[in-house]
Amino acid sequence: MEYVTLNNGIKMPKLGYGVYQLSNEECERCVLDAISAGYRSIDTAQSYGNEEAVGNAINKCGVPREELFITTKVWITNGGYEKAKESLEESLRKLQTEYIDLCLIHQPFNDYYGTYRAMEEAYKEGWIRAIGVSNFYPDRLVDLCSFVEVKPAINQVETHIFQQQTAAHEYMEKYGVQHESWGPFAEGRKDFFTNPVLNEIGKKHDKSAAQVALRFLLQSDVVVIPKSTHKERMEENINVFDFALDASDMNAIRALDEKESLFFSHYDPAIAEMMIKLH
Repeated sequence: MEYVTLNNGIKMPKLGYGVYQLSNEECERCVLDAISAGYRSIDTAQSYGNEEAVGNAINKCGVPREELFITTKVWITNGGYEKAKESLEESLRKLQTEYIDLCLIHQPFNDYYGTYRAMEEAYKEGWIRAIGVSNFYPDRLVDLCSFVEVKPAINQVETHIFQQQTAAHEYMEKYGVQHESWGPFAEGRKDFFTNPVLNEIGKKHDKSAAQVALRFLLQSDVVVIPKSTHKERMEENINVFDFALDASDMNAIRALDEKESLFFSHYDPAIAEMMIKLH
C-alpha cells in the first residue's frame, strides 16, 4: 500500500474501501473481506446506516487498530455545533473505537460552520485525527478554508474519468487540501467497464478497465475508495501499485473528461431539498 501525508502530518492510504449502500448485515462481511484482501482504509458515514457493522469488523479483523484508517461523515440533519458534537460521539460509540482517523462534513448544507467547530474541538481533544469536507465545490471550499482554525485535510468529491475535477483539484492544491474521489467507477454509468479507451490501455498493461481507471486517479494525486461486494473484485481493485500509465495513456484518459456530474448538482434547489429531507 502507498500512503499520502495529509496537511497535518497524518498518513492515509491512497486506496481504501467504501461502504456506501451496504446494509449492516452485508457490510460487516465485506469490510472483513476487504481487510483480509489488504485494505487498511475504510470509508463510512452516518447516513449509510452501517457504522456499527464497520465497528464490528474492526474488532473482529485481527489487525491492530493503529494500522487501520477509519473515515466517517456528519450528515446534514446533524448539522450545527451541538447536534454535530452529539452525532460525533454517537459515531465513535457505533464504530467501537477510541478515535476516528478522519471525519468529514458530508454535504455543504445546514450550519456547516457549526459542524466544523464541533469537529475542530474533537480534533483538538485528540479523538479525531484529521477533519475535512465532502462535496464542497471550489467556492465553498475557499470560503471555509479562509475562516477556520484547522484547515480541512480532505475534500471528497465525485471524481472519475468522465468528471475529473481538474479545476476543483487546482483549488484543493492551492489550499493544501487532499483530493479524494467518491464514485471512482461512476457506479458503472456510461458503460464504464466496457469503455474502449480504458480497455485498450488495460490490454497494454494486462490490467482491467477498473484497474486502469483507479491507476489514472492515483497518478493524478487523487485518493480513491472503490467499493465492491465481491472479494475477487476487491483484490483486483487493490492490485494497482505494480504498473504505471505512461503520458500517452494519461492523455487518452484525460480526453474522456466531460466536466459534468453524472449524479447531481448542489446548485439545483430540488437536489438541496431532497438531500435535506434524507436522514
